[in-house]
Amino acid sequence: MDPIRVPPEMFRFTTGDRAGLYVSILHAFGEANERLETALGIDDVRARLRQVGWLDALEDDDLAAALDQLRAWNLVDVIQNHSENYRTASEYERRNLQYSLTRQGEAAFAGVMHAMTMLASTGALQTAVLDAISDRLGDLLHELESGTDRRVFSVLFELESHLEALRGNTKQFNGELQRLLRAEGVDLAVFHEVKAATVAYLQEFLTNIEHRRYAIETRVRGIEDYGVARMHRRALDGAELPQLAGPDPAVPWLEHRRARWEGLRAWFLPVDGSIPRIEQLNQVGRRAIVALLQVLDRITESKRRSSSAVADFRELARWFTVVPNQDDLHRLWSTAFGMSSARHAHLAYSDPELVASSCPWPEAPPVEVSPLLRSSGRTERFSRTGAVRDVAALKAERAKRAAAERAELQAAWDLLDTGGAVRLSSFGRLDHAVFERLLDLLGRALGAAPRSDGIRRGGTTDGRIEIVLRPPPDGRQAELKTPQGVFHGPDYILEIIALTVRVDSRKALGDE
Repeated sequence: MDPIRVPPEMFRFTTGDRAGLYVSILHAFGEANERLETALGIDDVRARLRQVGWLDALEDDDLAAALDQLRAWNLVDVIQNHSENYRTASEYERRNLQYSLTRQGEAAFAGVMHAMTMLASTGALQTAVLDAISDRLGDLLHELESGTDRRVFSVLFELESHLEALRGNTKQFNGELQRLLRAEGVDLAVFHEVKAATVAYLQEFLTNIEHRRYAIETRVRGIEDYGVARMHRRALDGAELPQLAGPDPAVPWLEHRRARWEGLRAWFLPVDGSIPRIEQLNQVGRRAIVALLQVLDRITESKRRSSSAVADFRELARWFTVVPNQDDLHRLWSTAFGMSSARHAHLAYSDPELVASSCPWPEAPPVEVSPLLRSSGRTERFSRTGAVRDVAALKAERAKRAAAERAELQAAWDLLDTGGAVRLSSFGRLDHAVFERLLDLLGRALGAAPRSDGIRRGGTTDGRIEIVLRPPPDGRQAELKTPQGVFHGPDYILEIIALTVRVDSRKALGDE
């Protein structure tokens, strides 16, 4: 990429004693261009100057000299107006010359206006811009499938404008954020308010940013499947560029569109697989939140301190000069720097008789020092090991309870063992616990699929009990009574078999 080269005289009108007049003249031409007036006479220039705010007295010679200077800088062009009818020579002198902005003059004035707009504007991170980019990409996909070339051009132009707004606002907001972090001498209350608002603003922007990024990436891939070059060619046909003298405007127009699309890819879906700029923006936002909190802590800490460390040491040095004797100096030193005696000097050997009291410290064997002395200032204290709990009685109680539950369960199965097919109504009256087990068996059988003859089979999970259930042939109803109520239902023909009990009994008879 070639470096940007600005003509040296392009912005020379912004400096010097008459810079205000030069800028006002270009502003007057800019306002005229807004109203489709491309050429102005000297009287028209004077009228336009009053409209843009130039109220100082200005002679014709001074205005003509300013226009000549702008012409010398290639910012203003002058032509003779041969289409007018002039009645006098003086009228010819005033109305013959027509002034207009050159291409360089239009660019210079646009640059100044853009600079002033940037100085007056505030950067922003707007989730609405991301939503607008996503929506325009969706609209572009729709127009590529069933829309006209003009609609493709208009939607693509809107997409590029939203992308440019995202880039410009992000750069400006990042600059303002960095200046906020570098601000010195800021009032604590003001900075706290700005910090709180900025942190809330960043958190609002970072919310659901991944979801928006995914939606944009999906639609970018859809457009690339259609063909980016094909899309740009349709947009060029819809733009209807004029064929003026000079090179073909389609070539730079397409090149500009390709550069804009590459910028969109760099933000959301880089071709080289690098980190997307939207992800970098996410990281910058999170780091900015942490940095703002740290700056606030530093400002708060600096406000809290009444003096600096240098002032503290100087004050301590003055105290040392006025302390009367050596013992007081040592006490002041120990108080200021905490240089007290070692904490482990009071530790003793497990058997003090092994080491004589006259033995010097360098020659004495080492003493074990607890790591807790450095962190908490105390040593471990070992006590007697707690007695092991006797759980024999607890185990016996649990075994007794388990045996009782097994006996109760076995008694219930023995009571429900029909020894053959019986009617449900034959049970008559049952204990409620036995009735609940019978009801569970009935539920297991009814939950199984019936065979071709209508018989259903079910059983317990451990396989000890099996139930065979047949529907009543006569439609009779059974009635079972329990201490808690009466049960009514079909009088099924059922057979309950305790399989494990029978197997154990057979084994016992075989052993005998």
